[in-house]
Amino acid sequence: MNKLTLFIFLFICSHAYAQTPLITDIPGRTLISLDGKWQYIVDPYETGFYDYRWKEKTAKDKDAYWNSDVPDNKTDRKEYGYSDKYTLNVPGDWNSQDPKFLYYEGTVWYKKSFNFNKQLANDNKVFLYFGAANYKTDVYLNGSKLGMHKGGFTPFNFEIPSTLLKEKDNFLVVKVDNKRYSDEIPALNTDWWNYGGITRDVNLVIVPSVFIQDYNIQLAKGSLPAKGKKIEGWIKFNSAVDEIVSFQIPELNFRKEIKVKGDSAAFNFTVSEIQLWSPKNPKMYTVLLSAGNDKLQDRIGFRTIEVQGSHIVLNGKPIFLRGICTHEEIAGEGRRAYSKADALKLLKQVKELNANMVRLAHYPHNENMTRMADSLGILVWSEIPVYWTIDFSNADVLAKAKQQLQEMITRDRNRASIIIWSVGNETPVSDVRTTFMKELVQTARQLDDTRIVTAALETRTVNGVITVDDPLGEYTDIVSVNEYLGWYGGLPNNCRDAQWKIKYAKPLFFSELGAGALGGFHADSLTRWSEEYQEWFYREQVAMMKRMPSNFSGLSPWILNDFRSPRRNNPNYQDGWNQKGLFDHKGNKKKAFYVLKKYYDEIEKKME
Repeated sequence: MNKLTLFIFLFICSHAYAQTPLITDIPGRTLISLDGKWQYIVDPYETGFYDYRWKEKTAKDKDAYWNSDVPDNKTDRKEYGYSDKYTLNVPGDWNSQDPKFLYYEGTVWYKKSFNFNKQLANDNKVFLYFGAANYKTDVYLNGSKLGMHKGGFTPFNFEIPSTLLKEKDNFLVVKVDNKRYSDEIPALNTDWWNYGGITRDVNLVIVPSVFIQDYNIQLAKGSLPAKGKKIEGWIKFNSAVDEIVSFQIPELNFRKEIKVKGDSAAFNFTVSEIQLWSPKNPKMYTVLLSAGNDKLQDRIGFRTIEVQGSHIVLNGKPIFLRGICTHEEIAGEGRRAYSKADALKLLKQVKELNANMVRLAHYPHNENMTRMADSLGILVWSEIPVYWTIDFSNADVLAKAKQQLQEMITRDRNRASIIIWSVGNETPVSDVRTTFMKELVQTARQLDDTRIVTAALETRTVNGVITVDDPLGEYTDIVSVNEYLGWYGGLPNNCRDAQWKIKYAKPLFFSELGAGALGGFHADSLTRWSEEYQEWFYREQVAMMKRMPSNFSGLSPWILNDFRSPRRNNPNYQDGWNQKGLFDHKGNKKKAFYVLKKYYDEIEKKME
């Protein structure tokens, strides 16, 4: 089984819930936006989904909330209804839009009416595409169920039968349920706010009846001679074809044809004089794909990323990752980030720090973030929410993790900025856990073997020595560890005598380190929660980093901004916020920001 066949096999098998395989490059398609105000019903008892015997309602049940709420006549009893009195913005989480939703976890029904020019469906297919909705989503159109999806941070789509669409008053109902369960991904326990709702864009996608469903375009590893660089990849149609695909890079006056007989084909070309994408030169090229009636346009950067010995190597040269972690949250407004403006705001803060890399914690962020990172030249670590303790012995949970991994990689495999796929964070060591995580590592490589695969590991202290020997490190490309010496153990000056023992001869990356500080609270450096304590923590950490061995390849401290978390309940210093940000939730820089920036400035100068 070759790589492309294996990919297609995994692609199909991993879609247990979505009705149709995922379409890629949504910005390059013909779209009708369904964003805006949607009517809603809060349904904590799930009355619209189950009857009073707790059995799922069927299409025949007129009181199911996916059916029309308009009474048939004056004797018809309706105990539910959608009204402009109750609306939510889409995209957007419900928690930040009304105080009654702040802590709400449960079901909300969304309803959107829209008109549709049915001529657009002539010789075309119409898909309903969600950027994401958290967590379990059931979708109905005009009383018929299109399908269901699980996963709060990855995209999904459904094909709409042309017979189901109407010219006027289409009735789209979406049931979103963000309750937490022990057999989901993530599970019950996290350290971030469980924002519910349709949190990303919703679009109707119009494509020809035969269309390019997915593609992969990249610079081949080792393709770095002075002239002549090899571009390779594959293209996949929604069905078997006998087509010629035109591949163009107009800026380079480059055009080739790809023969596709069947539903997919691999290709490789040699292109001269191409500029490589990097943080210092985030060069992007317009790439055009056309076949029959289908035409796509994407912006793609060409670069290579790999591990060579004890170094991370970008475009053939070792690189030090000056990173920072971030959540998908606009702290000042206490809401999920979703727009291009949000992405720019967060990544401009990354640039202010003089970081060249961002860890998107602890789940795939919206597509605006990865595309904005492409344009700004910021390297990206993208991660699925296999977080802390989940049910590692459950085969269904593994399948859900693989599904989210596949959806993350499918959406973003053509983004030059992404150099690391992460399969999890701080998972407790056991044989069953290592088997589970090893399978995710192998699946990531099967889906995309051109990037680094890792997971954030914990450390353990043995006789005063900080030891990194997690058995998962044997399977990852780099050794990524989270450590909080001076915050969750000891004081910051304990870093001075810290001894490290690392089992694996691989690049070492500190995926987290940090300390909390209430923005604007000042005291001496020994006072917890003061900016001075956090500043001291960073100074001692930086000094320890400077003593790390030569395989030390970077760090991404925790975290760019303060963020909401129900776990953080000190009434004086937290009050529902994780305060480890270098920016407080009002947007002010804390003193530790300047310590880390100075370190990054020194590293950049040294690497020049």
